[in-house]
Amino acid sequence: MSTTAFRRILTRVTSLQRYLAEEIATDHVDGLLTRREAMRRLALLGLGAAAATELISACAKPPDPDEAFTPSSVPESSTGAAQPPGAANAQPTTPITWAGPEGPLLGAWAQAADSKGCVLVIHENKGLTDWVRSVAGRLAAAGYSALAIDLLSEEGGTGAFHDPAQATAALAGIPAERFTHDLNSAVAEMRLRSPGQKVGVVGFCFGGGMVWQLLASGALGVSAAVPFYGPLPADPDFVGSKAAVLAVYAALDSRVTGSQAAAKAALDHAGLVNEVVVEPNSDHAFFNETGPRYNAAAAADAWQRLLQWFGRYLAGQ
Repeated sequence: MSTTAFRRILTRVTSLQRYLAEEIATDHVDGLLTRREAMRRLALLGLGAAAATELISACAKPPDPDEAFTPSSVPESSTGAAQPPGAANAQPTTPITWAGPEGPLLGAWAQAADSKGCVLVIHENKGLTDWVRSVAGRLAAAGYSALAIDLLSEEGGTGAFHDPAQATAALAGIPAERFTHDLNSAVAEMRLRSPGQKVGVVGFCFGGGMVWQLLASGALGVSAAVPFYGPLPADPDFVGSKAAVLAVYAALDSRVTGSQAAAKAALDHAGLVNEVVVEPNSDHAFFNETGPRYNAAAAADAWQRLLQWFGRYLAGQ
């Protein structure tokens, strides 16, 4: 659907709530959620039945070619027989706690045997799951000590939510400033654990949006960033950041990939080293092998690009 239509329907919610609502509606239209479950999840985000119904209806309309990226290719999802990229030698993670701006913050730490940099991993909208921990472990196996943060720490942690939809709704109610403060605290914690090493950040879906938000806040101490199909903030300004940015999109994810031109323009305006990659024949969340949109070929290519990027801007290879 068009951006104008979304704004008309969701004028009373935050930009994060709007993004999450769009994601739920799109999942229903794509057959990944029943209508009843989609309506339940939208209600948790604060949408009434009428607004939720209109949103789902609008989402089912063809996207406006003037407002969204519209690829001509078709989906090619596959779990494949091989393990997900980097998973074969993934290192175990250890639960850690450190003092954050408003109280203890929770995370999962994976120590690389011979660390050449460290990476902050930001989760999707379900919080700190086993899959997110596995990404930290894969990075450690590749030589980058990694910290997967739990942005629901002040709510008791992701483990306090037995219903993933409730975790998503809780994230939607957190002020953007708190996310930024917690992420900066995680960067500081990694610098303490890996003194003298450069810091990178990677995030997926909601977490990709958090990477953009961190960059817009200045991303102090971050040398490299890789947002995976993350929603771009309105009127992004990355002038205060020094990070080299690899932005990864999915060709079939018109809702998010439509913002790639604006992201590129903002990165160029800030004078940041950057590269924008659109993986063909892939959709939103293609990197997550536990989800229905996993694309083995796109995930493998994106993983290699990520490692090359961190190798260049964290390890100096």
